[in-house]
Amino acid sequence: MFSHKIKIDKALYERLAETAEVAGYASTEEFITHVLTREVERLEETSDDQHAEDQLRGLGYIE
Repeated sequence: MFSHKIKIDKALYERLAETAEVAGYASTEEFITHVLTREVERLEETSDDQHAEDQLRGLGYIE
């Protein structure tokens, strides 16, 4: 697996670590990866929805 280091504020990391433990994740890194993956997928889906809406608007199907 590719590894890359990022800087996270200490207070935020501590919150993430506590949440990961309570939620049952094996590690804080696993939890952070899960959260980031879910957020990227949500943003990509929103972008795709907007693109489809723009196309339908351009074709005159919606106003």
